[in-house]
Amino acid sequence: MTVEPWVWTTTIIFIVALLAYDFIFHVRKAHIPTLKEASLWSALYVGIAVLFGVGVWYFGGHQMGGEYFAGYITEKALSVDNLFVFLVIMASFKVPREDQQKVLLFGIIFALIARTGFIFLGAAILESFAWAFYLFGLILILTAGHMLKKDDHSDDADNLIIRLAKRFLPTTDHYDGDKLFTMENGKRVLTPMLLVMVAIGGTDILFAFDSIPAIFGLTQNVFIVFTATAFSLLGLRQLYFLLDGLLDRLIYLSYGLAAILAFIGVKLVLHALHENTVPFINDGHHVPVVEISTGTSLSVIVGILIVTILASLFSKAGKAQTAVNNARRHAVNYLDATYTSDQAERERLYSLLIAEEREILTMPTKYRNKVKDIDAIRAKVDEAHAVHREMSGTA
Repeated sequence: MTVEPWVWTTTIIFIVALLAYDFIFHVRKAHIPTLKEASLWSALYVGIAVLFGVGVWYFGGHQMGGEYFAGYITEKALSVDNLFVFLVIMASFKVPREDQQKVLLFGIIFALIARTGFIFLGAAILESFAWAFYLFGLILILTAGHMLKKDDHSDDADNLIIRLAKRFLPTTDHYDGDKLFTMENGKRVLTPMLLVMVAIGGTDILFAFDSIPAIFGLTQNVFIVFTATAFSLLGLRQLYFLLDGLLDRLIYLSYGLAAILAFIGVKLVLHALHENTVPFINDGHHVPVVEISTGTSLSVIVGILIVTILASLFSKAGKAQTAVNNARRHAVNYLDATYTSDQAERERLYSLLIAEEREILTMPTKYRNKVKDIDAIRAKVDEAHAVHREMSGTA
């Protein structure tokens, strides 16, 4: 189905307006979002995406609507996985809690711009070269295999761009509010705020190499690819704060995403065989294979995500890992004087730490002791207790 230019224009203006509203009314003034604020706006953005999909289904037909929802759900799931990396990057740069919203919004805007470029490039390649479906399918299958490997993302914040910036440009290790540049010893220097934005922007480009082929495996309609990608990114900032502390609980998410990417990769290869023009495959003729329908794709994707999420939430090992990792994170943040200037936020962190310790003590020892670096985590928690006693004047 051909999408009229005015529909494209209206959609782009609407998306830009949402981003502008988000910046002016939520991000420009540094603050820590409450759970209520994060929940309300996360639900609103999901609601907007769903309503848009209903409109696509009504005006474009069930095929187009199904492709949108399959693409949106897949991209949203991949975006949640990306939040793990954002968490590591911001922890590595010790971004003050109040300023994390600005970093995330920049990452979303950069990702939207970069992925839009990848979308039109991918569409041009697929239209001109039918063999590209084989390439996209192979990329997704290889990515799925890579996701099954254990990866702590420890070096995600130390990419080439950051190393070059630190080596050749004047930088400082100290934040100056949310400023990108500051004066130090009479010289204008880059702040870590700019560097962390570059780090997140750089990782967003890497994420596009699996997210864009994935959605092209579900639809070749550029309008659907663009809108499903855009609406999956909108609200990601609020979702970060809503899922804060729960991300570690989704211990099987990477396995579920690997299964989804592998499934879409196989779907792409089957489509490539059906449209085959490669001379050394069946003498350049089409190969009669079964193609996977949009309805089947949507069902498989939703089914895999439901199983993955339920398995993660009800896993005893997952509960233990979540509680221990959250205790470590809250202890580290509590001890870091630069993490936040809000004393109420520090007390909230300590209260969470106490609650998590109580939960950990109710869990079987075999699950607690499986967590990596458990002894170091215990030492960090004890240090947080000692600091709190000293600050409160209790023995």
